[in-house]
Amino acid sequence: MALSVREYRARIKSTESMKKITRAMELVAASRIIKAQQRAQSAAPYARELTRAVSAVATFSNVDHPLTTEPENPTRAAVLVVTSDRGLAGAYASNVLKEAERLIEKLRAEGKEVDLYVSGRKGEAYFKFRQRPVVQCWTGFSDQPTYDVASDIGATLISAFLNEADGEAHDGSAPGADEVHVVSTRFRSMLTQEPTAVRLLPLEVVEGTEPPEEGELLPLYEFEPSAEEVLDALLPRYVQSRIFFALLQAAASELAARQKAMKAATDNADELIKKYKRIANQARQAGITQEISEIVGGVNALADAQAGNE
Repeated sequence: MALSVREYRARIKSTESMKKITRAMELVAASRIIKAQQRAQSAAPYARELTRAVSAVATFSNVDHPLTTEPENPTRAAVLVVTSDRGLAGAYASNVLKEAERLIEKLRAEGKEVDLYVSGRKGEAYFKFRQRPVVQCWTGFSDQPTYDVASDIGATLISAFLNEADGEAHDGSAPGADEVHVVSTRFRSMLTQEPTAVRLLPLEVVEGTEPPEEGELLPLYEFEPSAEEVLDALLPRYVQSRIFFALLQAAASELAARQKAMKAATDNADELIKKYKRIANQARQAGITQEISEIVGGVNALADAQAGNE
């Protein structure tokens, strides 16, 4: 049965209210994404230079550090999945979770057990709904991450990795892992956010492996008190900075995805309002036509009745 004009007007009013909400959320995301981009860009030089320093120390020190030593037969892997705390961001969270599922399937195909670590309520709810155990969750900061949170996550993952490397548990809370992977979203542009999976531990040192060119002078490093203690101090900071940079990239990606999703919702609300107004006008015109027809029919019936009496 066709809806009445009053019901269409109620739908138009509710859609207009929804449009105001989505428009406001779009503007909020647009205003906050600039700051998120600036934070990610400002953290990039520090992460890049720290990577160069760690690579140089690990390359020229000839020290076998637990965080840079490849295990012979890895059997367990820890996976950190960085999602969002809130929804209304389009396919942002689902894309990260799909990438995490692909990585988990790959690791299991290699014969490795997987321990899940999750950042963000969306990821926590996803694995909880599927009754899959999660070692530890961090929530409440996805759009504004801090270095303290990254430091906590990094310390937990390093502890899990060292537990397996030493063959014993240091804290009794995090199970050991031969590898540590991070699944997050890399911010490319306002239109492109790319879910990525990288192996964080053991560190893959690639700088300094190429042979020197003819006439090139290699740097000489002097370690004090020792190369091992320098690595002990640098490597945890390196891991924490990588995680912090991943959180900042994920925050910028979340805001960009939310702005895009809210703009699409606002445009859809505009189209829906136009559609309801057109249908309501058609219903009103049909009602007026029907009333006119009924009046004309009544007048003709009266006229026919009077003519019959005469």
